[in-house]
Amino acid sequence: MFEPPLQRVIDELARLPGIGLKTAQRLAFHLLHVEEADAVRLGESIIELRRLVSLCGRCFNVTAEQECTICRDLRRDPAIVCVVERAQDIAVIERTGEFDGRYHVLGGALSPIEGIRPDQLRVRELVARIDDEGIKEVVAATNPTVEGDATALYLARLLKPLGVTVTRLASGLPVGGDLDYADEITLGRALAGRREL
Repeated sequence: MFEPPLQRVIDELARLPGIGLKTAQRLAFHLLHVEEADAVRLGESIIELRRLVSLCGRCFNVTAEQECTICRDLRRDPAIVCVVERAQDIAVIERTGEFDGRYHVLGGALSPIEGIRPDQLRVRELVARIDDEGIKEVVAATNPTVEGDATALYLARLLKPLGVTVTRLASGLPVGGDLDYADEITLGRALAGRREL
């Protein structure tokens, strides 16, 4: 529909997660009309990202070095590891300022429907870290979905015999939430996870 160079950019942008065809077209036309220096800077930053950023050799977070800044931070508690599905989940937990341990990125969650089995996740690497690093507690911070719950249960069954405490993030009503707006699943989890005051 558009000139081939423009159409190639639209097609590539549309392949990004969360970007539909119309958004890809808007972005491509925006790039077409910005100063050339801005477009070049964007292109160079993408190339630099691909060349310099890789996965941490220990936890599989993103890093520009052998190990990420969290794994190198000696103030963090090495006995507690928070297991997340994706590297971007670490930033969400870090923003709370409540966790001072280390992380382990699985690279997804178990999903028999999609054919994702334990051997396709970084479970083996997590088990290897248990003895190597003296990990005492694993916090299963997988998403509160069927796949995330299945992954958390799998990890608990796998790690508890190794003497590791496996905990799960609490789920339920958000702070400041209104019961009128809570769905049945969220409210059910809140009731099941209730604690004494």
